[in-house]
Amino acid sequence: MVTLVGMQANFEDAIKDLIELDYDAVEAYDAAINRLKNQEYKEKLNIFKADHEWHIQEFTNVLKKRNIQPPSGPSIGKQWLAKGKVVLADLIGDNVILRAMISNEIDTNAAYERMSLREDMWPETKDLIKRGLEDEKRHKKWLENTILEESTV
Repeated sequence: MVTLVGMQANFEDAIKDLIELDYDAVEAYDAAINRLKNQEYKEKLNIFKADHEWHIQEFTNVLKKRNIQPPSGPSIGKQWLAKGKVVLADLIGDNVILRAMISNEIDTNAAYERMSLREDMWPETKDLIKRGLEDEKRHKKWLENTILEESTV
């Protein structure tokens, strides 16, 4: 899935779509964790899932303080794209599940990168977006390194 999060005309819509993307990520992580056989991978993905849950909570709080109704779950169409790759990968094994998760992390990295460059960013979101981008980069790097290590074994 290629996300357009961060390209919205106004910042409020971008933040709402970012929250939905994080909800999508949580669902994809749940699907992956439930299908992985390697316990170490499951533990790491649980940590990454918690990061996405933190992002949801923090951005939801920002919207509520501005009296804006936040999304309460994932976008209906995109959640099946994110989760679906993981479910299909279950047929093949842990390595393919992790590869499916990388494609999801590429989207979240792109979204947070675009959000970090917005000139209409609200002051109270600057540090949240910066931390979110750092989290997403860390998730992607771990997935890439783990897949590379597993491929050379």
